[in-house]
Amino acid sequence: MKSKLLRDLLKKKSHLVLGGAHDALSAKLIEETGYDAVWASSFGISAATRMLPDANVLTMTEMLEAVKGMAAAVNIPLIADCDNGYGNVHNVMRMVREYEKAGIAGVSIEDNPFPKKCSLYPGERQILVDIGEMAGRIKAAKSTQVSKDFFVIARTEALIADMGMEEALRRALAYEEAGADAILIHSRKSTPDEIITFCARWKKVGRIPLVAVPTKYPEITSKELSKLGIKIAIFANQALRASVKAMREVLTDMRKADKPGAAIPNIVPLDEVFRMVGQPVMEENEAKFVKGFKKKPAAIIVAAGFEQNFWPLNQDRPKAMLEIKGKSILERQVEVLRGAGIERIVVVGGYQGDKIQIPGVTVLQNKAYKTTGMLKSLFCAESAMSDGFVFCYGDVLFEDHVIEKLLKAKSDFNLVVDQMPTPNQKNGSRKSERDWAHIEDHQVTAIGHHLTSKQANGEFAGLASFSKHAIPAVRNAYAAALKKKSGRYQNAAAADRAQFTDFAQDLIGRGQKAHAVTIRSGWTDIHSFADYQKAWASIS
Repeated sequence: MKSKLLRDLLKKKSHLVLGGAHDALSAKLIEETGYDAVWASSFGISAATRMLPDANVLTMTEMLEAVKGMAAAVNIPLIADCDNGYGNVHNVMRMVREYEKAGIAGVSIEDNPFPKKCSLYPGERQILVDIGEMAGRIKAAKSTQVSKDFFVIARTEALIADMGMEEALRRALAYEEAGADAILIHSRKSTPDEIITFCARWKKVGRIPLVAVPTKYPEITSKELSKLGIKIAIFANQALRASVKAMREVLTDMRKADKPGAAIPNIVPLDEVFRMVGQPVMEENEAKFVKGFKKKPAAIIVAAGFEQNFWPLNQDRPKAMLEIKGKSILERQVEVLRGAGIERIVVVGGYQGDKIQIPGVTVLQNKAYKTTGMLKSLFCAESAMSDGFVFCYGDVLFEDHVIEKLLKAKSDFNLVVDQMPTPNQKNGSRKSERDWAHIEDHQVTAIGHHLTSKQANGEFAGLASFSKHAIPAVRNAYAAALKKKSGRYQNAAAADRAQFTDFAQDLIGRGQKAHAVTIRSGWTDIHSFADYQKAWASIS
């Protein structure tokens, strides 16, 4: 229960800091940036969801729907700003039932009349309900709650209404007597002087914790408030105000430049939003629970590295996004894969990874692409492997018949090998940058650019497939590679620098048979600028 978690935090910590949220995304950001709990701001919800003032214009049901989304998005407690309880004691009782049932840790109720007006609106003169009516709201709330841990904050606006310190204390004591779990003392002065005085007086007469919202006196820290006696500090609406500024600036920049690219320096990559909303987990759940979800395997395209020999063409994009007659390399790969019936496509980016944006394609990032090899990038997409997968280099173009032949292969581990361009056929010299292969009886027995002209009788075309039966062996081999902290891994200086061919050779060495899917045409490895020019010239 989130209410129990809130109670435990209050016992464990000297004070709590709550971040004000206006929607589920802002609530998640509050959790990820280390706040103790979320404050569901009625001011923020009214502004962000309906573009309305904070004046009880939204109904309790509308507010609750927004708060439910916030609570579901986070694992930390959430306290809802419930204004005046949305009416009389009957409204308060229904509100507590519904909010507690929704998993909300607690609510805050204030002594404003219904309908209320925001305490901080300039020029507003607050007129509060009498003490008895507000105490009745608190008693109604506490008598309705099911769990003993549900937390009810009584908020007094006496200082906001210029009713004086004595009235503020009198109200706070009455609300404590009515059963409130904490008192929120509010002030709109530009200094914390009123709060300091109230806290000093409360220490002598009050027993329950104090809550403060330092919106108007923002230079005071939560630790300083804690020393005064404030147990909960609420940073209530700064996230909302920051989002207004950021969105306005980004929208202005794009409009002036007449292109969305103008926003890129000031926005997060799409994959960061995908991560926050749980898209990778959704993929894992589909693989785990949905039987027969797809007849075809997933495809994992690795396009993380930076290649200096393509500069300056790749100055602002990865090589996979270089255009060839109106479509990028990656778009052409995706088109062929989809034509073969493969719908689940995952691309692993790294350098300029935020530029990889293709509808319906999942993009993950190898943030350590500068210091790791292709094997690390491949396992960034481990969640897509469970039902088997097709592997592809991010700079290889291939025709329909090549991928179709690969998908028809019956073995658990298949490598596409071109038998035409052997080392001897390439001007009699060994092209060390290419991935050579040796085939015996339709099996690849050795693979990698280390092979000599006498050892190789084909070239790996950058395409492979693994059935779901091979995945345990794939994961075990990778786990073993990670345990190898130092020393060479196959032909790589270390396991974290390994390429796919190093991993393939490791699997072969462990007894995993690698079936050779042989071809003699239908693919283009865009390894050099000359290859890129040839690809441009050859594509209709």
